[in-house]
Amino acid sequence: MTRKTMELEILRYRPEKEERPTFETYEIPFKEEWVVLDAINYIKDNIDGSLSYRWSCRMGVCGSCGMMLNGIPKLSCAVFLRDYYPDKVRVEPLTGFPIQRDLVIVMDDFIHKLKEIKPWIIRDEGQEQSLEEGEYLQSPAELAAFKQYSMCINCMLCYAACPVYAIDNSFVGPAAIALAQRYNLDSRDHGRELRQDVIASNEGVWECTFVGECSEVCPKDVDPAGAIQRGKVSGTIDYFKDVLMPWGG
Repeated sequence: MTRKTMELEILRYRPEKEERPTFETYEIPFKEEWVVLDAINYIKDNIDGSLSYRWSCRMGVCGSCGMMLNGIPKLSCAVFLRDYYPDKVRVEPLTGFPIQRDLVIVMDDFIHKLKEIKPWIIRDEGQEQSLEEGEYLQSPAELAAFKQYSMCINCMLCYAACPVYAIDNSFVGPAAIALAQRYNLDSRDHGRELRQDVIASNEGVWECTFVGECSEVCPKDVDPAGAIQRGKVSGTIDYFKDVLMPWGG
């Protein structure tokens, strides 16, 4: 019986010896139960140990193994080879980011944007409570208000899918804005005003043209496009409050 095989065409970039990325094609055994990450690991272990890429949990939880598969950003641990067989699979690093080596991108811009939106609970001065005073309790409804946006795994697929970020990386971007909304909607948080300078800026929600691809590729159904539109609504309300009630209210 002839063994089934298929090909992966992988973008390689070794900066110490190459001026620009090139593609290399690898023939791998086809197995029904393999995901694309299994095939890449097979290449690493049996064909070319110099291949560089990120992965960790292999369970769609850590977000490390995001790649472009035939031009679409996906988690390589969550897509089966059988979805492509017998065709060739083209594997590239996520678009919109500098390539450090092979399938490894430079994440500095994304990490910077996460820090900008202050992704932690901020309490008003004097409103903090000690551990001895107990927990900050929430009702199920208060939890439901932000839970969807808390499911982000920072895989950056939404950035790779975003046509705005592709041409202007000053855009804060889908995941960071969704995370800001996660804290803005948290009943325990008082930091919304501190985040608004970033979220409501020209580089924030108003840069989004609502193509919606970020939500289409999100593996956790976070709906960052929805978070951005909610940010536009709340920013608009802030504006009219400032115009109609300049004394505050």
